[in-house]
Amino acid sequence: MGVIAAGQQPQDVLAQELAAEMAAVNVLIRERMASRHAPRIPEVTAHLVEAGGKRLRPMLTLAAARICNYQGPFHVHLAATVEFIHTATLLHDDVVDESAQRRGRPTANLLWDNKSSVLVGDYLFSRSFQLMVETGNLRVLDILANASATIAEGEVLQLTAAQDLATDEAVYLQVVRGKTAALFAAACEVGGVIAGAAVPVTRALHDYGDALGIAFQIADDLLDYGGSSALIGKNTGDDFRERKVTLPVIKAVARATPEERAFWVRVIEKGDQRAGDLERAVALMGRHGAMAAARDEALVWAERARAALTSVPAHELRAVLADLADYVVARIN
Repeated sequence: MGVIAAGQQPQDVLAQELAAEMAAVNVLIRERMASRHAPRIPEVTAHLVEAGGKRLRPMLTLAAARICNYQGPFHVHLAATVEFIHTATLLHDDVVDESAQRRGRPTANLLWDNKSSVLVGDYLFSRSFQLMVETGNLRVLDILANASATIAEGEVLQLTAAQDLATDEAVYLQVVRGKTAALFAAACEVGGVIAGAAVPVTRALHDYGDALGIAFQIADDLLDYGGSSALIGKNTGDDFRERKVTLPVIKAVARATPEERAFWVRVIEKGDQRAGDLERAVALMGRHGAMAAARDEALVWAERARAALTSVPAHELRAVLADLADYVVARIN
């Protein structure tokens, strides 16, 4: 195990160790989310950015840069870039999903409108590319630009896969790799690239972020059927109400009786949801071991993340990143 003391969570340790750099990231975020001509931009952005999110992705960038002994200023730019990309995708996601809650607060599209959320998300994407360019590193620009395209591709794939019980685990993994793991992987990789780390190290950081992101998303999908709203930052059961075909649903459907499959067709494909349906869905998942099987897959990805770190230079933060891989799955308990 790593250097986490009893009762401490890995992201809290990261926050403590990276406090000075994160303070600089927060200053840069506030500077760059400003707009002289459109005051709604900082209003909408601040509502989400300052809502108390974990800032896990920018911390991964800072941690990777420190592990690779980076001494320059641009890891702060890249961490802010990653947070802007993430925030932009959240603004767009809430419009697509018609969500009402994010990080325990009403969503921006609910407080303002869909147009504001989409356009402010576009503004933050543009700001993120300005920050990337300022690093003067073409490889960094390539990684983050590719990640941005992959995220959008994953979201569009999810649109076509949602509400379709023919969606299998391979398609689900492709969606997760796009909408979640791509930014985790890029956040880790650019920290090593800006530090001038060797290719095997930057590849290992990428692989760590990819596996961590997949474990993280599987865990989030499980928590939607049994976690607390405070833990997942949205209302539990939102995925069910939005008829998303996530891993626990896929596994339950694969093992369903004809009568149970008719239930899934009604609530997911037809959208005919009634009182007690969420509870029945959870019961069916339990009956067929779907939740436990999905958790086992999350554990496999967490172990892959830990294994990738063996090619990363020895550092106390490497141990924290290893513990983080365990923690993202341990949240399910």
